[in-house]
Amino acid sequence: MDRSTGSGLSFAKRIYLPRSIGLGIGFMCVAAGLWPLQPQPWVWALLVFNGFLWPHLAYLLARMSKAPFKSERRNLLIDSVFGGFWAAAMQFNALPTVTILAMMAMNNIAAGGGRFFFKGCLSMLLGMLLGLLTFGPAFNPETSMLQLYACLPMLVLYPLALGWVSYRLSIKLAEHKQALRAVSRTDSLTRLYNHGHWKDLLHREFDKCRQGQHRATVALIDVDHFKAINDGHGHLVGDSVLRLLSERLALSLREDDLAGRYGGDEFCVILPNTPAVLAADVMERLRQELAEVRSELAPHLQITLSIGLAGYSPMQLDANHWLKDADQALYQAKRQGRNQVVSAAD
Repeated sequence: MDRSTGSGLSFAKRIYLPRSIGLGIGFMCVAAGLWPLQPQPWVWALLVFNGFLWPHLAYLLARMSKAPFKSERRNLLIDSVFGGFWAAAMQFNALPTVTILAMMAMNNIAAGGGRFFFKGCLSMLLGMLLGLLTFGPAFNPETSMLQLYACLPMLVLYPLALGWVSYRLSIKLAEHKQALRAVSRTDSLTRLYNHGHWKDLLHREFDKCRQGQHRATVALIDVDHFKAINDGHGHLVGDSVLRLLSERLALSLREDDLAGRYGGDEFCVILPNTPAVLAADVMERLRQELAEVRSELAPHLQITLSIGLAGYSPMQLDANHWLKDADQALYQAKRQGRNQVVSAAD
């Protein structure tokens, strides 16, 4: 998704909570640093604005912007300018200054990595310069107990808030990764496994059989005269036929059975713990059931299947040899008139 639209607004939403918490408790930290200096009323007003109004205004500006991502990055730099300004206003009082600037730096590096961290540092330096021009140069290294206790919430609560946001983001990324993994191994039309992933499963199943864990059968399924269906009724009807077959496969097979689209109008199924004789019964029922199903786009079209089966045999050299046996059985089903199930043992 373009950063200037949906993902940018999502970024602004993720920043909103930690900014609200951080600037809210940061208010106490800065206020404790300013209190002994007795600043003018406008300074307190600016601090109240920065601590309690600016987080909501920043989020509103990002939402209203045509480019929320850029707007929110700009808001983060404004945060850094404020941080540098308050450091100078507190006369660089050690603990409050380090606390505020460290939290700003944490924000910047979490939001944009090293490059944005550098921009944030420049923004903090700009804020310090503005503060020095406003209040004059001064340095107060002493930190009182009041200032120490005022900084503790910032040191404890803000990292927790940022950690919670990072945790939620990691959960979402894991969900997206899982969804992408599912898409990468699924055929978009039929929602069955695609050719590549099914072949990986076939090799895995062959190794299990070779190790003597169980017996299994491979089935190759071909829609009879599928090219004629596409030519005579159109590709929309052809696609509906493939979807009907995939839906019927999902209903007919067990949870452990592995169905995929091998390519074009050809489907493939691995039936673990199933000898070829039982697999033939399953495929025969599928063939008969699909013969009764009709596509809404072509109600008079009858769908027939040719199916080739091959059980695992120790004589097979590898998974490709196993698949070749099923393919030869499928070829025999077609040669014998189609619309039937043939096993490699027949």
